[in-house]
Amino acid sequence: MLDWLENDLLLTINCCEPASSDASFRRYFRIRTPQGQFIVMDAPPLKENVEPFIKIADLLARSNVKVPAIFHQNPSEGFLVLEDFGTQCFLDQLTAGNATALYQSALDSLFKLQRQTPLQNSGLSGYDEPLLERELAIFDEWFLDKLLGIELPEHIRSSIHTVLIDSALEQPRLCVHRDFHSRNLMVLNEDSPGVLDFQDAVIGPITYDLVSLLRDCYIAWPEQQVEAWMTGYFQRLSHAGLIVCSRAQFKRWFDLMGLQRHLKAIGIFSRLHLRDGKPDYLKDIPRTLNYVMTQAQAYPEFSDFSNFLHSQVLPIYGVTA
Repeated sequence: MLDWLENDLLLTINCCEPASSDASFRRYFRIRTPQGQFIVMDAPPLKENVEPFIKIADLLARSNVKVPAIFHQNPSEGFLVLEDFGTQCFLDQLTAGNATALYQSALDSLFKLQRQTPLQNSGLSGYDEPLLERELAIFDEWFLDKLLGIELPEHIRSSIHTVLIDSALEQPRLCVHRDFHSRNLMVLNEDSPGVLDFQDAVIGPITYDLVSLLRDCYIAWPEQQVEAWMTGYFQRLSHAGLIVCSRAQFKRWFDLMGLQRHLKAIGIFSRLHLRDGKPDYLKDIPRTLNYVMTQAQAYPEFSDFSNFLHSQVLPIYGVTA
């Protein structure tokens, strides 16, 4: 990476230090040069592909979503030189006092992403039934089986998969970031928030990114506040003509989409620990499991699943939902 920066791009590197890593195999470095400060992405080509990042960065930038500019690229080696959005993500900055303002800026950004990102000729793949099924299977395989050593009865598994997938597929479809949450939104001095980690964007359910943001796996807010934010955004979508349904229907889509996402997230957190040697994500399972339990209890069609969680899973984590 340094050879490419110094000998091909002819940059003078005064300092190079780790900036962050994420749940993938990508690594990020902050470099300081006489021309300024930048982020370098190192995405090993055998494990990652930077082409979707490049393509979707351009797509979102044209939709006026604040994504990092790409100054130099070397896709064959998996290197990108990016605009530096600094070190303060929403998760680091959120307090009860500033949450309303920060979430409003995030919802404004999401609205632009949903309203202004063109789907035709976007090259985005669809959030279809096979993908939804594969994501739900991550919970069964990595959390229940490999982490806890228990098995979800087939009739319960089949039932919840059918209900969650049907709910996702019946929603209006638009651009979905897929990881629109507090760790991927950066607090900027201008045009905040900066949006990161968008390379897995697809065309999918309208509530997916909203529930990712409001029922965040890394920070939880009082349900009354979540409902208020959700209702305000529902009204905004309705006024823009992006959705034609009752609030009750939207709330059901929102809740069930969150349940699908949180089951997937719990499975991914388990996989990161067991397969990738990243145990820090285990601490986020109880919070995420609380979301799952709350929604499983709220809808009668999940009563068997709720009972299974109560008897087999929740005692391990001390979740109180």
